[in-house]
Amino acid sequence: MELLHVGLSALGAGLAVIGAAYGVGKIGGSAMDAIARQPEASGKIQTAMIIAAALVEGVALFGVVAALLGVLTA
Repeated sequence: MELLHVGLSALGAGLAVIGAAYGVGKIGGSAMDAIARQPEASGKIQTAMIIAAALVEGVALFGVVAALLGVLTA
């Protein structure tokens, strides 16, 4: 039973990391499109992109920590 908990926790951590990578990639791609359309607004777009990427990474960190806590408590 313990191996099942460890496996599910590892799967959860992996999904959190994959989701964060997808989210940050989507944010970066959209920001580059926006900067290409309006180069004069690049400063505001970059600021918003960095804040959004940091929030996505923060949520992913919580997901990884929760998954690792599942490993430790198993």
